[in-house]
Amino acid sequence: MLDNRLQKIAELVSGRGIAVDVGTDHAYLAAELVTSGKCSRVIASDVREGPLESAARTVEKYGIGENVSLILSDGLADVPMEGVTDVVIAGMGGETIADIIGGLSVESYEQSEIRWVLQPMTKPEYLRRMIYEYEMQITEEYVVEDSGKMYVIMVAEYNPDFRYLTEFDALYGFFSEDDELGWKYRRSEAERLEKIAASLKNAGRDDDAVHYSALAYKLKNGCDYVEIADIYNYLDSKYPFAAQEKWDNSGLLIENHSGAADTVLLSLDISNTVASEAACKWADLVISHHPVIFEPRRRIGVEDPVMNLIYNDIAAICMHTNLDIASGGTNGVILKKLCEKFAVSGEPEPFEELGNGNNLGWVVEFEESITRRELALGLKEIFGCEYVRFNSGSGGLMVKRAAFCSGSGGSMLALADEKECDALITGDVKHDVWISAENGGKKRNVCIFDCGHFHTENIVLWELRRVLEEKYPQLDIEIAERSSDPCQYV
Repeated sequence: MLDNRLQKIAELVSGRGIAVDVGTDHAYLAAELVTSGKCSRVIASDVREGPLESAARTVEKYGIGENVSLILSDGLADVPMEGVTDVVIAGMGGETIADIIGGLSVESYEQSEIRWVLQPMTKPEYLRRMIYEYEMQITEEYVVEDSGKMYVIMVAEYNPDFRYLTEFDALYGFFSEDDELGWKYRRSEAERLEKIAASLKNAGRDDDAVHYSALAYKLKNGCDYVEIADIYNYLDSKYPFAAQEKWDNSGLLIENHSGAADTVLLSLDISNTVASEAACKWADLVISHHPVIFEPRRRIGVEDPVMNLIYNDIAAICMHTNLDIASGGTNGVILKKLCEKFAVSGEPEPFEELGNGNNLGWVVEFEESITRRELALGLKEIFGCEYVRFNSGSGGLMVKRAAFCSGSGGSMLALADEKECDALITGDVKHDVWISAENGGKKRNVCIFDCGHFHTENIVLWELRRVLEEKYPQLDIEIAERSSDPCQYV
């Protein structure tokens, strides 16, 4: 009666009580569960009348009308859950399955210990992530091959031990290590990602291409640990820690017990929410731009992110001013993005020269003068910010020569004027600086573009991921979802 896919699903149903088959179609699964004696009662639901009519014919054929209830329902909305021990949702997209589970109130399945048997036709990685966001866990996962196609089948149950999946976790799945079909599926997924990486590289999106190549590598080989000292030394070779400002506190600020990491989280800041995300994703190391320890501490309270990291045995490497001034660091990323967005003539010039080949920010000249509004809209796209503040000024409305500095560079207005710039691009500009810009400089009226401290620096995380994944494709490296602008705008 059943193909390999439905037969495996039937095997995974516990039979402890009532089973629900969501999107039953012809009710073949319901018939198998009842006629085999595994379930005494099955609820078969569908959102459309047509499939339910087909299901009714199957129920009549096998004479199981007393054991199978047919219900017209959008997902589980109209399904009575009392006594239900198993819910099967098969043959739908992963996003649809996740929506059906999410539409059921938490109280409906937390206490009843429902066993979810799920078979997504698309986006199993999305479904895996959502299962864990619903405070559940995947206890079993299999691949079934039928007519040359591979189907993923998962079993999920409520789990009070909260965890998030990284992007790689969600792609890798939870197959047994000796499951040959599971490895075949992973190799197939790796080949798919390698094709995506090649397309991205051809499109000039090197950062994303490296990321997909690293994901493909891990799907074939799994993750592996790297000594944190090796990661630190490699970062030091790219963004020398010795070059940091004297007042700064960049470096390996918190160690973990193992001294190694296989999961790394990248973030602009290490807030408590980022530290908690790292713990929920089982990260061993967080790499941030702003130091998690800056001012000397006389005590560490329970609300301190440092306590959160230490409690969860998570190390922290922080790269602040050394990342800002390195050629491929924060300002180097902004330079690249500006040159991609606008036509720039000649070679960029250092904005503030610091010696030893280091400088803070750059000065660029556009091939054609652009309006202040055009530049503001372009910057908004580059930095992904809610808004860009800029002053009207008393000078011209066109920008030909622009200086930029990540973070809080308002104090560099006079330097921008000295270098005969029409614009200064930065963040965190104070009121007195705006007034100074309005009053005009010695040489010209410099227009300030304030794109926000967060947005002018968070942009470097994708470059850090690329740099690390090129060197260590075996590491699971994730940009923190909670590395976000702390401000809201209305």
